[in-house]
Amino acid sequence: MIRVLIVDDEALVRAGLRMILDSAEDIEVVGEAADGTEAVTAVARHWPHVVLMDVRMPRMDGVAALREINRSPEPPKVVMLTTFDLDEYVHGALRARAAGFLLKDTAPRDLIAAVRTVADGSAILAPTVTRRLIDTFAGHGSADTHAARRRLALLSGRERDVASAVARGLSNAEIARELDMSETTVKAHVSRSLAKLGLANRVQIALLVRDAD
Repeated sequence: MIRVLIVDDEALVRAGLRMILDSAEDIEVVGEAADGTEAVTAVARHWPHVVLMDVRMPRMDGVAALREINRSPEPPKVVMLTTFDLDEYVHGALRARAAGFLLKDTAPRDLIAAVRTVADGSAILAPTVTRRLIDTFAGHGSADTHAARRRLALLSGRERDVASAVARGLSNAEIARELDMSETTVKAHVSRSLAKLGLANRVQIALLVRDAD
């Protein structure tokens, strides 16, 4: 059973998310929190596997809460919920190693699938989310071109091909068609690249590729 904590300052949003997640037999909502401060306490109390957390909240925002949560010995996977009206928060969440980003209007089945994916150890970023983040933050990375190229040299040729496609905001299905490989193989290349580069999600791969250009 996947244990989930919902964090949002709007009660109606929390209720909607709970209703969607409660419909899945393998997901249990173990708690709710209305701000980042409550979220940190709730994580320690409920030990969730996945946290769905709003970016913008009173007292302590989602990014600050993510940093606090990630200081614990075995932190849960934190997926940030956003409407993209405050991109600087999203950038902060990227740096704080969020496990993924979801739009608040994500379809119910996609939300459930995202929770399962993150609980399984993978990052979740919809292609539209990836493209928006890349467009917003390209050129704002801390690595210079030579350093980025040295890091990418750790990847195999095929892994670099996949990374380049990720940088263009392509989904796994689109990459599979373009590179003539299965989606399972694409996912494996992405996972190995994340491990080799010490990154948390595919957006960080995309930004590294952009830094290397």
